[in-house]
Amino acid sequence: MHQPVLLEQVLYYLNPQPNENFIDCTIGEAGHTRAILELNAPNGKVLGIDVDADSLKRVEPQERLILAHGNFKNLKKIAEENRFTDINGILFDLGLSSWQIEESGKGFTFKKEEPLKMILNGHQEVSAEEIINNWPEESLVEIFTNFGEERFSRRIVAEIVKERKLHPIKTTFQLRNAVLKSIPFAVTRRGAVNRVLARIFQALRIVINDEFENLKAGLEQATEIIAPKGRIAVISFHSGEDRIVKYFFREKKEQGTLRILTDKPITADEIEISFNNRSRSAKLRAAIKT
Repeated sequence: MHQPVLLEQVLYYLNPQPNENFIDCTIGEAGHTRAILELNAPNGKVLGIDVDADSLKRVEPQERLILAHGNFKNLKKIAEENRFTDINGILFDLGLSSWQIEESGKGFTFKKEEPLKMILNGHQEVSAEEIINNWPEESLVEIFTNFGEERFSRRIVAEIVKERKLHPIKTTFQLRNAVLKSIPFAVTRRGAVNRVLARIFQALRIVINDEFENLKAGLEQATEIIAPKGRIAVISFHSGEDRIVKYFFREKKEQGTLRILTDKPITADEIEISFNNRSRSAKLRAAIKT
């Protein structure tokens, strides 16, 4: 069962009140949205957006919930198309839902054998398989170093190139096995193998779906369309994402557009981590429009 990450903290910083309107830019399995709808009754609405059409189909229809398929890089256009105005809060939860990781079959997990896709929008041409098998060695090193912050990037890529010369790498397990072959024994003894694999898979997903640039565009448009005193909350799961949010909020503060509500990122406590391991790497930042 999907557990929304940092739910209490999100509600604290968004502070939904009766009859206010909110946008959930990454509705996923609607955990945060359901909680907001309980608090903004009787007439408040939520516009729930998701780039993954398959994920959006899984959201149970509710009164006062408007669903929209799209990428939050087009946030302003999506809000206009749905005539969604007087926006009091906007949430970005940048993590994947439990269903996307465990059941979608799109290759986001290294724990199941699935095709190497990692495409969220369903129609993008460049897949993980294309990148792993056809991109130059230095490009792969750059991806795993810059987007995965993986210190063994060059070793891992060398093994991938070796493997792909023998046969195409088409599945998650084939990629996983190539990574495992390249990890030093000392790392495997420390039990850090899964963290290395997670960084490799996450880096590919970020590049394939252009997630960093989309985040920058979404934050800019959120600041533009939100009402004065409206709040923006962002949950990130990658240090690169967190830096983007941090510096964006700081820039808007200097311009007098936003006031930062979180001096440092809010993280999950040990209780939440104990029942929802996905929250371990989550970081929440929030700001209010002046």
